[in-house]
Amino acid sequence: MSNPFKSFKKKEWVLWIVSLVLVIMSNLLSGNVDVLTLLAACVGVTSLVFAAIGNVWAPILMIAFSIFYGIISWKFRYWGEVITYLGMTMPMAIWSTITWIKNPAKNGKEVAIQKLTKKHFLWVALSTVIVTAVFYLILAKLNTPNIVFSTISITTSFIAAALTMLRSSYYAVGYAANDVVLIVLWVLASIKNPEYIPVVVNFAIFFFNDMYGFVSWKKREKTC
Repeated sequence: MSNPFKSFKKKEWVLWIVSLVLVIMSNLLSGNVDVLTLLAACVGVTSLVFAAIGNVWAPILMIAFSIFYGIISWKFRYWGEVITYLGMTMPMAIWSTITWIKNPAKNGKEVAIQKLTKKHFLWVALSTVIVTAVFYLILAKLNTPNIVFSTISITTSFIAAALTMLRSSYYAVGYAANDVVLIVLWVLASIKNPEYIPVVVNFAIFFFNDMYGFVSWKKREKTC
């Protein structure tokens, strides 16, 4: 819980700074800066860079991002995203924070990576089916726009959050898949309202950060 930036190597500094610059520029160039969208993107990018190095500040910042993103989604009536991030991702991020704190690596600077068992995979699979089915029914009742992609977003978000909680290197693959779905979702929103174009750019940047996180964790996994 000490200064997390002390763990940054040169490549993490470059990734973080470049990501922030791209996020800020995309919002400024849109001509209609939404402070909440910009803040959410900066917090999200920072969380992903911390996640890439296994720092516990990653899930802590994800809690804040979930709140910001939930509000942004509420404005466009993307009820699936509101429910997903405030009712699922945020609670699971809190849980992840606890499990990451309780399971540090031997060097004490990062979270220990856990290799998943068949039991873990079965739990994730069954839970994903149940969560997807329940949330789809809720979204249908709320007449959610683009319900198919909203439902897929719930599925990928849950898988990503569950794998983060389980300290698996595949958490990043789950979030990368979710990023792709969200890019499609917000492109559809941007067609109706160009104000959301920066959100599309933000998730494109998130995608590359998540892929970096996966590569980083797999490298660290080999040394465990």
